[in-house]
Amino acid sequence: QDAEVIRTRDPQRLAQCDVVVDVGGEYDPARHRYDHHQRSFTQSMRCLRPDKPWSTKLSSAGLVYCHFGAQILSSLLGQPEDGPVVTTLYDKLYENFVEEIDAVDNGIAQRDGEARYAVTTTLSARVGRLNPRWNDAEQDTEVG
Repeated sequence: QDAEVIRTRDPQRLAQCDVVVDVGGEYDPARHRYDHHQRSFTQSMRCLRPDKPWSTKLSSAGLVYCHFGAQILSSLLGQPEDGPVVTTLYDKLYENFVEEIDAVDNGIAQRDGEARYAVTTTLSARVGRLNPRWNDAEQDTEVG
């Protein structure tokens, strides 16, 4: 609730953060580092949660969802984290929303014959609009 959000790639500033998402080149949930930008990173929902069927490589959004989604849903719904309501909603949200973000962020084509994931939103395009255009005079991504 009282967290300060900082947008940076500065390693010295990142080292001071309690949680780092989508930057820093490190996936270490014990230290709350959730980046998927390493050549060695191949984690999927199925890798981290063997009870889940999805094999799409996770993005940072998927990592955060994987680790905290059920806890957040449980808190919002006032339902047990391992109960059927939270479990069903967690699965549906991943399959119909987060998996698309994971796939698009990792450059995974939707189809190679049969569909690999469902496209249900243009969220990636909306996020992309927040980035400066390639020919903008101001390319500083630190400016909000």
